[in-house]
Amino acid sequence: MASIDQPVVTVALAQINATVGDLPGNVRKITIAARQAFAQGARLVLTPELGLCGYPPEDLLLRPAFMEACAQALLDCARQLADCEGLAVVVGHPHQFGGQGDVRSNSVSVPLRFNAASVLTGGRVTATYCKRELPNYQVFDERRYFASGRDAGQPPVVFEVQGLRFGLNICEDAWFDEPGLAAKGAGAQVLCVLNASPFHLGKLAEREARMAARARSLQMPLLYAHLTGGQDEVVFDGASFALDATGTVTARAPMFDEALTLVQFNGEAPRGPVAPMPSFEAQAWAALVVGVRDYIGKNGFPSIIIGLSGGIDSALVLAIAVDALGADRVRTVMMPSPYTADISWIDARDMAKRLGVRYDEISIVPMFEAFLQSLASEFAGLKEDATEENIQARIRGTLLMALSNKFGSIVLTTGNKSEMATGYCTLYGDMAGGFAVIKDVAKTLVYRLADWRNAQCTPGLEVIPQRIITRPPSAELRSDQTDQDSLPPYEVLDAILARYMEGDQGIEAIIAEGFDRADVERVTRLIKVNEYKRRQSPVGIRITHRAFGRDWRYPITSKFRA
Repeated sequence: MASIDQPVVTVALAQINATVGDLPGNVRKITIAARQAFAQGARLVLTPELGLCGYPPEDLLLRPAFMEACAQALLDCARQLADCEGLAVVVGHPHQFGGQGDVRSNSVSVPLRFNAASVLTGGRVTATYCKRELPNYQVFDERRYFASGRDAGQPPVVFEVQGLRFGLNICEDAWFDEPGLAAKGAGAQVLCVLNASPFHLGKLAEREARMAARARSLQMPLLYAHLTGGQDEVVFDGASFALDATGTVTARAPMFDEALTLVQFNGEAPRGPVAPMPSFEAQAWAALVVGVRDYIGKNGFPSIIIGLSGGIDSALVLAIAVDALGADRVRTVMMPSPYTADISWIDARDMAKRLGVRYDEISIVPMFEAFLQSLASEFAGLKEDATEENIQARIRGTLLMALSNKFGSIVLTTGNKSEMATGYCTLYGDMAGGFAVIKDVAKTLVYRLADWRNAQCTPGLEVIPQRIITRPPSAELRSDQTDQDSLPPYEVLDAILARYMEGDQGIEAIIAEGFDRADVERVTRLIKVNEYKRRQSPVGIRITHRAFGRDWRYPITSKFRA
């Protein structure tokens, strides 16, 4: 790119944790960040995509009252910053033309809502850019709500700050050639990209690589302002960044935290602090912690309750919960059955003591016996099977939900992705609860995360007892039971799951990679026949590119088997 001959220009990347629908709170976050940046010399502040209303607002966008409130909030935000002379603030928000937001043309309803970004200067909205590329894959569903700025004839937006010309793109725009080229053609020297890009493992590296390619192709620096925090099942990882025209990262905000990152243009390249990129396990852990913290906090739950079994899954969920909320807001309940091993009691008590949480024990033996007695005439002459196992799980679920109702605590479920995939869980039993923390964490990753969390501790003070990690996993619903009685080894199961569910490979392709046909057919059959269970499971945190939730929409009734 041509040399930028001008005074130093300071730009602030305002990485905020917005809450969907909290317009006054989000405006407050934006204005506080803008004033802090202004006081530190910034004359341009970039905020995340739809930061004014939170992302994703989903069907709130279909409500006229919501759109009107967003329009008013944008004007309020501009007015509140009117005294910051010479400051430009770019705010992401939903925008519409016309009173109803829809027009009729040839009997087809055409939405006039846009995913937009406006430039606020001098107490006014001075320019509005409308997103041109609308993602409709994985968790994204933007074509349901928005029209493309290109199709609606909306021009690119380029504005000047202290002699430097900035062009706007929004998230998906920067993954395609045309929006950036349009901004450059309109005179932009720097491309500003507002984003709300949900986290999954590996996404940050992919994101930076794609934006680096965009910066190189345009031969101009690129600024990327990203959202952080949790919103229902998705988590936003922050890590806003700046790239020079060669695609080199020259500034990066920390992951999973609100941050105000100042980037200086002095000549061609932006410069600022570069936060390190955390390890794979550290990113997964932080995403889970943020997901729990924000789901509980933003929805106003005072505390949480966990059924602690002495096994690895509930131990991991407990460790995440304490990191997210603190021990004083976490309660655990051990509910032993006739099949609960002594070491499960011992390990559960040990785990609770290590983390300093409230621990109670409620035996389900009397209730289980009462159920069996009530059903004795119906079950006469029939062998015990999964029915009796599920009764135990459902008693526990009922007890946890009773405690939740009485004390206002939300129940965190403890099922992992491998179990959810194969139906190795009980409807209205261990699936009963309000939030599924490790719903997208495969069993093999459960062990990796447990080892990682312990490695962060002082030796001898690990939060998860080593025996919980090394002991063969078991639901303890019958004598001498282990998970592998019903499932292939987790290393095999998770590898098949990754290929079939996350990678969309067919059965024959997976077998061709060397997996046993019986294992592949068994696992894929279980995935298909247990869809009805997953539809009734609590919302849970998404950390992979394909989770059971927003981006898994398979029919319950289906005869397709490949």
